[in-house]
Amino acid sequence: MLGLILRRLGAAWITVVVVAVVVFVGVELMPGDACTAMLGRDAVRVEVLENCRDRMGLNRPPVERFFAWAGDLAQGDLGVSMKRDRPIVDIVGPRLRNTLILALAAALAGVPLAIGLGVMVALRRERPFDIIVSTVALVAMTMPEFVIAALLILIFAIWLGWSAGVVTAAYDAPALTLLFATPLPAVTLALVYIAHILRMVRSSVIDTAGADYILMARMKGVPERQIVRRHLLPNAILPTIPVIGLTLAWLLSGVVIVESAFNYPGIGRLAVNAVADRDLPLVQAITLIFGLIYVSMTLIADLLAMALNPRLRTRRL
Repeated sequence: MLGLILRRLGAAWITVVVVAVVVFVGVELMPGDACTAMLGRDAVRVEVLENCRDRMGLNRPPVERFFAWAGDLAQGDLGVSMKRDRPIVDIVGPRLRNTLILALAAALAGVPLAIGLGVMVALRRERPFDIIVSTVALVAMTMPEFVIAALLILIFAIWLGWSAGVVTAAYDAPALTLLFATPLPAVTLALVYIAHILRMVRSSVIDTAGADYILMARMKGVPERQIVRRHLLPNAILPTIPVIGLTLAWLLSGVVIVESAFNYPGIGRLAVNAVADRDLPLVQAITLIFGLIYVSMTLIADLLAMALNPRLRTRRL
């Protein structure tokens, strides 16, 4: 068990290093830089542009800038925003908190619902309830987040007037204020991953229901409710734990679109603004944070699956 954990941690560390390299190279390949974005029309003046790049260190060789950035990163220093002239930690911190509030609200509401619906439709396989829920889940899986956001705004904000169409809270608003301002963004995020988890749970329950020990229990006259509670659900849910972790990590990819659609003051909208400003250090920091969260969540999901399923502890990576 300890060896598996160490190998997982080693693989996660290598992934983080690769992410850091890819992020830096990707940002370097972006057209323009912070000086061209800041100077606007004045960027055509070569002398002004070169002075700006010298002041910001953009004329240094990329390799030198990478190792300087990596060295600062290893010490927990994300650098200074070129556009905002503030430490990136101070800029990212409150917005990362806001995004975590949004993601947590979506996960707490969505994961139990997805698991419950997945079990219910599996136990009613090929009945009207299963057909309707599975069809809705399939549509939600294929529909982009911005389309879902637009439909929710149209229905609940414009037609029904139950909720505001955009979030007006400031980035430093109290957590409770943001929590009550997130129903539509949270629902938008939740709908897509609920569909993925629901279908995975449904498939797992159906496969487990056909196992020999389930059939034997039925032949022995064990009550169906007891079979489902003690044998079917525990063995069917375990394989879905890594998928749930991956789905929640993948949820971060939709944060950028959802936060932009609802004007939510999170790290996703900050990333859009940073790209528009060509604020390279801020873009690098945000992308790296997304990578770290993704790697961390997949690692936690794997370790949790191994802890709950003894058969995985003896499986070699």
